[in-house]
Amino acid sequence: MNRSPMPRRVCFTLTALAACVVASTAGSGIAAATPVPTGAYVDSVTPVSEQHWRVGVYSPAMDSVVPLDVLHAADSGEPRPILYALGGAGVGTIEGTGWMESSDIAEFFSDKNVNVVVPATGNFSYFTDWAEDDDILGRNMWETFLTEELPPVMDAELGANGVQSILGMSMSAGSALDLAVRSGDLYSGVASFSGCVRTSDPLGRKYVELVVERRGKGNTDNMWGPEGDPRWAEHDVYLHAEQLRGKALYLSSRNGLPGPHDVPGQERAAGESFRTQLVLGGAIEAATLVCTTQLAQRLDELGIPVTADLGAAGTHSWGYWEDDLRSSWPILAESMGVEI
Repeated sequence: MNRSPMPRRVCFTLTALAACVVASTAGSGIAAATPVPTGAYVDSVTPVSEQHWRVGVYSPAMDSVVPLDVLHAADSGEPRPILYALGGAGVGTIEGTGWMESSDIAEFFSDKNVNVVVPATGNFSYFTDWAEDDDILGRNMWETFLTEELPPVMDAELGANGVQSILGMSMSAGSALDLAVRSGDLYSGVASFSGCVRTSDPLGRKYVELVVERRGKGNTDNMWGPEGDPRWAEHDVYLHAEQLRGKALYLSSRNGLPGPHDVPGQERAAGESFRTQLVLGGAIEAATLVCTTQLAQRLDELGIPVTADLGAAGTHSWGYWEDDLRSSWPILAESMGVEI
């Protein structure tokens, strides 16, 4: 769990500049101004706890400052890798949809030698580059930000070693794989929890529309164009599974039936109730199992190694994604050269 910040001497590597400050409250901040070649730069740094910092990074592609939760490696005495953890459809601004709000991710990584970067926004965006700005969801150029602008900024900010992996859950499960497909050797490992990686078949498109249009009130035409636009196929991980060769891969999805975390009276993440977890969470998870199983079978046909945990009882909810975080960690850690 996050510890309450106490007065202490804190050293934090800013972009090409070491800044050492006294942080006595969670509201104190530090500004950095040196941009990296992409034009992105650290706009602000605010300590939340000794290992947890809120960092704002300016994105030229989105012309806005993107808030990030950053968890420092337990031992930063030498350069460490970075794990990027993408959240669900509502991310942190909608209760119960973000890693920091709804899971024990900070506690889990508190003793591990990896930096963790969690975008605190990206609502209903699929963490992709949109063709047009949206009247409701605004400007979304997430692929450019996450794969081009942000990595050099975070490497400089954290004194990282240039090795990184990525994971996603629910909406971002397919996004993490899509970003890995489209970014060459950027990520050494990818983990996908309870997502639908198909975007060009009827079921996959309907899943995307459910998230973006019904829940987010955005317009998918602004994302990848109207039905039939080639961009829908360009982002279909199933069709481009060959591009995942050489990466450490972890896939998971359950069958939607009640499992060990679906117990009346059990503590749940904010925004989850027993009824919605069983009914809505069960239906969504059953659908993601179909998509994820298709990808696992395709990877097997291509002879690409993958660790797949598919079909166990469980719903679309945070207790299972915490389990997935633990199950996938040894695979991601090995891909980054980190001891478990």
